[in-house]
Amino acid sequence: MTRFFKTALTVLAVTAAPLAFGSVASAQVSGIATVNPTIAIAKTKAFSAAYSQIGTQYKSYFDQIDARNKTLNGLRAQLDTNNDKQLTQEELDAAVRAKNPVLQSIDTEEAEIQKLQTPAIKAQMFAVESIFKEYGNAQQQVVSNKKIGVILSPDAFIYAPPQADVTDDVTAALDARVPSVGTTPPADWQPQRNTVSLHQQLQQLLVASARSQAAQQQQQPPAAQPASR
Repeated sequence: MTRFFKTALTVLAVTAAPLAFGSVASAQVSGIATVNPTIAIAKTKAFSAAYSQIGTQYKSYFDQIDARNKTLNGLRAQLDTNNDKQLTQEELDAAVRAKNPVLQSIDTEEAEIQKLQTPAIKAQMFAVESIFKEYGNAQQQVVSNKKIGVILSPDAFIYAPPQADVTDDVTAALDARVPSVGTTPPADWQPQRNTVSLHQQLQQLLVASARSQAAQQQQQPPAAQPASR
């Protein structure tokens, strides 16, 4: 039983918002460059459009997931014996030992949530895989255009000037090669293993971006009220 099952609902709800990533100045890069493939794909027009379309296409599913999540939170709260709004492993173990019937209800809700979100997640993976198929060609195009000899991941650098980052250049190349993608996979389609991993990275990226934007909005001062006459 997955006690802390997380759904894709939150991610899908924020995909229409622009990603909170800055752009670096485009410049000639000689020799060594860096690129973040996940961000490059996440910033493509095809990715944004596909996720937005999926959010609309499966809205009724997401509404059901939202309702079931609320029920699930209520069930978990019943196992929170110290009422600290944190369901710990100790509390779960105690419920298992006591054969608490709430556990079965949690299992049922989690299974239904997983069933509801599976079609949307599969559609997301299909779109992601369609973009990723052209990633190698897009990156090679940038390598050739900028005469790059070596590309490393960002975490391989202790320091690199901003112009060494060619992520935006790869995004632009992908936009030209893959202006749009479908969101309806064939009935017998299954994602490749690297697609599943990339999809997970993209979901994490979207959640982090949404949280960053929400935090920035909270820090903004309230709008000035018009003076009363």
